[in-house]
Amino acid sequence: MMDGGKRRLGDRLRGLREAGFNGQPVTQGVVARAFHKSVPLISSWEKGKAVPSEDWLAAYARLFAGPRARTEGRLPALEELHGEELDRFEQLRRELLELRSAATSATSAAQPGSDELTTRSPWEGLWHFADRSPITLVCARLRAHISPESPDYVELYAYSDLDALMELYGHVCAANPGVPVHRKLADELDQSDVTNHLVLLGGVEGNPMTRRVMQALSLPVIPDRDAAGFRVVDEGGRSATFRSKLEGTAPDQRLVEDVAHFCRAPNPFNRMRSVTICNGAYGRGTYAAVRTLTDPRFRDRNRSHLQRRYGPGDTYSILARVTVVAGEVITPDWTQDGTVLHEWRAP
Repeated sequence: MMDGGKRRLGDRLRGLREAGFNGQPVTQGVVARAFHKSVPLISSWEKGKAVPSEDWLAAYARLFAGPRARTEGRLPALEELHGEELDRFEQLRRELLELRSAATSATSAAQPGSDELTTRSPWEGLWHFADRSPITLVCARLRAHISPESPDYVELYAYSDLDALMELYGHVCAANPGVPVHRKLADELDQSDVTNHLVLLGGVEGNPMTRRVMQALSLPVIPDRDAAGFRVVDEGGRSATFRSKLEGTAPDQRLVEDVAHFCRAPNPFNRMRSVTICNGAYGRGTYAAVRTLTDPRFRDRNRSHLQRRYGPGDTYSILARVTVVAGEVITPDWTQDGTVLHEWRAP
């Protein structure tokens, strides 16, 4: 029996085709030729028997984005869309991705516990960017590092949060095959870097780009170094502070609980791209923010948590508790009571 999510997505794809170009319906053959796919495959998508990938949904949005007639058999490039057509493309793409998320979430929910046994392909997750635009991962520069003049110099010595960077870099490359993925220090960014899909690792003290983006997004979450945590200010001006926890006394203190901050929003420097912040009170919190959506034991349920609450174009922020055992980070499970400390979506 077909689930309702797949049926709704299929109905929407059929509706786009039947609305056609300039009000003139087009056949499945026209769509198939534009995509260089078979008519039976297009039919299976419309009937809800199969779910198109995020890339093919973006192609649907490109094909039906504008009021002007399309030449049969030709899919317009994104660069050909301008003004209202570009806005229509983005609106359609987000709508179709939301319908796809509902369809895939319904399939997962119909098989309780399946996320413990199998995981989705990485290109279906939050670290896959369907528009295939370049991605920039940004780290803070360490205050003290080996001089470039040293025979032992290695460029990565200058990067902070290396565990988070290495975890995320490999995952993003796997999720976006063939897409340029750049790693940059925060003080080396240029215009092309900041207008890509932007991923910011680490806090505002060492990564000034994190501070600038948080201010541009008007986030209610503020890193509080004195409290070794984050302060949240509501619309009425009331604040609450969420702190990490240390045991013992210096110099033998041990971190037993950190706070991780994850934020996803449209890039304030290029609204057609996204920005993601992975931050923590300490480095383990930053690593945990990354692991929420890369750890194969937890990423699917955390992704489902996001899909139930937010659309692809929403601005949202999550503060989560991070347990540290014997120096090792336990990946936060956003679906477990008590893990999420604060959650916010922009109006």
